[in-house]
Amino acid sequence: MSPMSDPGKNPPSEWFCYLLACSDGTLYTGITTDLLRREAMHNRGTASKYTRARLPVRLAWSEPHPDRSSASRREAALRRLSAAVKWAMVDGFLTDSGTNAPS
Repeated sequence: MSPMSDPGKNPPSEWFCYLLACSDGTLYTGITTDLLRREAMHNRGTASKYTRARLPVRLAWSEPHPDRSSASRREAALRRLSAAVKWAMVDGFLTDSGTNAPS
């Protein structure tokens, strides 16, 4: 997968599809224009009922998209994948980007 863009410096027209690793070992899929802000919202418990019950969460994978439509389509496709396939994506992303693996 492609490496994560600088999450704090993306133009407003750039969208991201992302996976969060939750404290219970599950993954949450979403889209946003600002990865850092959205991760912080999830960790404050203000972004999703699902993640609110599984704090803390951390960004595990992301992929840039040119517009909301393509990010939403990718999000829908990811939601159809098994957890094992998504974790394999995360593992490959973390290895490629040099980020620490999920704890």
